[in-house]
Amino acid sequence: MTNVKHLSPKFRHVRLLLAREKAHPDGDREEGYDVLAPLGSDGRIDANEWKSHRASCRVRHFRTGEEDLIGRLRRKSGGQWYFDYAEGDRDDEIGFHLGDERFVTGEYVSIERNGAMHTYQVARVERP
Repeated sequence: MTNVKHLSPKFRHVRLLLAREKAHPDGDREEGYDVLAPLGSDGRIDANEWKSHRASCRVRHFRTGEEDLIGRLRRKSGGQWYFDYAEGDRDDEIGFHLGDERFVTGEYVSIERNGAMHTYQVARVERP
């Protein structure tokens, strides 16, 4: 696991929880993501800081009844952010305009998982 002492001061732990959708009219506090990433003062992912500390940018997908998925926050050459869990791209989860999103409590972000887009609410942003 990442040694917190060696992280840039810009790093934040972000908790995303599944927001309301057809199958979950009240959302789901038991499904979401824990993301460890550097954020700028505006709450957006700091791409330069990410580039310097890629190995420390982690993600954990959790869902009741399933084993957690542990992976990394990555960026494609065109600038698209995604969660990478293993070799290959079959299990990658793509963030919809994740580079433009603000990771601020109460905001929403969309992530494509298993071919379907889901919306998550930023529940918490804190220093690791």
